[in-house]
Amino acid sequence: MRLRNIPGSREFIAGSSHVIQEEKLADCRGKWHELFGNDSPIFIEIGTGKWRFITQLAERDPGANYIGIEKYSSVLIKAIKKLEERPDIHNLFFIRMDAEYITDVFAPGEVAGIYLNFSDPWPKDRHARRRLPGKEFLERYRRILVPGGEVAFKTDNQDLFAFAIEAAREAGYTTISCTHDLHHDPVLNAGNIMTEYEERFSAMGNPICKLVITP
Repeated sequence: MRLRNIPGSREFIAGSSHVIQEEKLADCRGKWHELFGNDSPIFIEIGTGKWRFITQLAERDPGANYIGIEKYSSVLIKAIKKLEERPDIHNLFFIRMDAEYITDVFAPGEVAGIYLNFSDPWPKDRHARRRLPGKEFLERYRRILVPGGEVAFKTDNQDLFAFAIEAAREAGYTTISCTHDLHHDPVLNAGNIMTEYEERFSAMGNPICKLVITP
């Protein structure tokens, strides 16, 4: 799907106090707790989309810190505008960047957990390295996660889910939980926050898959 360019989106993002700007990211590595002003655990969502998941997480758990990572300005601008409507939320920042560079932004053992929600499936074989639940990215996640840190992945794409399970096995990750029908699993669905895509695909009758793994 081709994303519509929003004129002025980059300028809007550059002027937002909710976004850690690119030129400051290297200085944040290993010092994210200083930015948040506490020692609470840090969780990141890669491919944060419009806003719902990461914002509701931050609202529900004010005792933790959250960072939403999104590479597309036209998508991130919507999340920022929603956060601006919630001045009571102080534990959430956004970054506009490609997830390929997360090890340049986060130090070893700095992240407590990673969320991947309805990631781009990159269906062509030659693009497999770009898939966020793939082995190349799993190795990056391993480097920044705390011991026992988790990666949680949700999708309605059965092929991508099978790919993620195999990639986790090949990367030496341990599976904590796995379901091919999240919304009918009373244990794993407890406390689930639906993303915009999740709501849409579920309404279409697509079962939602969820995988939680740890290095």
